[in-house]
Amino acid sequence: MQISGAVALVTGTNRGLGRHFASQLLERGAKVYATARRPELVDLPGAHVLRLDITDPASIAAAADTAPDVTLLVNNAGMDTVTNLVTGDLDAIRREIDTHFWGTLGMIRAFAPRLGGGAILNVLSAMSWFNYNGHTAYGAAKAAEWNLTNGVRLELAPHKTLVTALHLGAADTDMSRDYEGPKVDPAVVVRTALDGLEQDRIEVVVDDWSAHVKASLAGDPSAFYG
Repeated sequence: MQISGAVALVTGTNRGLGRHFASQLLERGAKVYATARRPELVDLPGAHVLRLDITDPASIAAAADTAPDVTLLVNNAGMDTVTNLVTGDLDAIRREIDTHFWGTLGMIRAFAPRLGGGAILNVLSAMSWFNYNGHTAYGAAKAAEWNLTNGVRLELAPHKTLVTALHLGAADTDMSRDYEGPKVDPAVVVRTALDGLEQDRIEVVVDDWSAHVKASLAGDPSAFYG
């Protein structure tokens, strides 16, 4: 995968990792469609700004028609409703699944036939592999998105489409503003992810915390959750 000369579409570019993705892709010589539910909040000189709500199939279809030349799809848009599964609001839980699973799948189904090989990068999380009280809906949604990523990788392999999973702990963005633990520089996250794409890696694990969580899967769950 070569970033220079690629045509990238990035979801959720009005802030956080999405904005960093769009900015660094432009710096590396890609044409960039920068999308958001509120495009008026996107301030990225040189980008082609589009309105896109990934939970709305009509919005996805319109974006795919407007951007038929995409060769790199970055599924970054996400949310954390800070909701638990047993006692939390079911509508909030559904929003998590609608965004991370159905929204990501909708984007892939719309754009995969147009990529001409190309690549898909799904922004996942260390919480694809563990869960945390207070955010269990988010963890469940990210776990589903992780295995979605594995599934579409198998399906798109005959088309020579690279499907890459990006895993990280907390990044220093608005989404993690209330988190008091260590945070990764979002610019470093994006640079590492784009380097991984150019190395044709199917998984990029950004930080030590994510690597630790992944390694824990081989052990007794009681060691992690006890």
